[in-house]
Amino acid sequence: MRLAIISDVHGNVLALDAVLADIAHMGVDATLCLGDHVSGPLDPAGAADRLMALDGPVIRGNHDRWLIDPQDKGLDPVDRFALMRMKQAHRAWLAALPATAVFNGEVFLCHGTPKSDVMAWVDGWFEDRQTILPALETVTRLAEGVDYPILLCGHTHVARSVRLLDGRRIINPGAVGLQLVHGSPDARYAIIERRNGAWFTDLRVVPYDHMAAGEQALANGFAPWKAALQTGWVDATGLF
Repeated sequence: MRLAIISDVHGNVLALDAVLADIAHMGVDATLCLGDHVSGPLDPAGAADRLMALDGPVIRGNHDRWLIDPQDKGLDPVDRFALMRMKQAHRAWLAALPATAVFNGEVFLCHGTPKSDVMAWVDGWFEDRQTILPALETVTRLAEGVDYPILLCGHTHVARSVRLLDGRRIINPGAVGLQLVHGSPDARYAIIERRNGAWFTDLRVVPYDHMAAGEQALANGFAPWKAALQTGWVDATGLF
């Protein structure tokens, strides 16, 4: 079984199309998506259209939840832009997405952690442009009761694959649509494959027209996103 794992598209259709083309080239049994689909100053409706057509489970992220229930947080300018650009069908799709899912009885999907879509799991949040691997005890505690061999998360935009001492793997595929302090603007996703009873992970990096994405964000009135999309060197400050 070979699966593609994508997360954090943030409305970046140029990056998403490049990743979907790479997935088609790789050949997979299903594509799983971990949330934060449309909240970005690019093409939220186009991203929703493509993700609604996926053949694997799709869950919601924190930005997706805020779009549907803005009373929980209030809409920041990027979320407001996404909401205005989407059709009612897109909003209904977002509203129906679950917070977590299980695929094929083996693969658990969440956005942040199993119980929170805003908490980072296998990375400390960005502090002084750094990301930090939390202590094993912290990561393991957040996995309690989630007894599947593969645990998937997104949210931090940082690609990482770790093993717990009991053999379970936690995999973050990185972000399709917005690279933060990576030093590269290329889109990221993951391929996981079970062969002869063992799971293999391929954290993939896919080039796309990131210069055009930055110009699109600028044309839509979100100048800080230009450098983030075109370089991959900046952090999240001022983007949301």
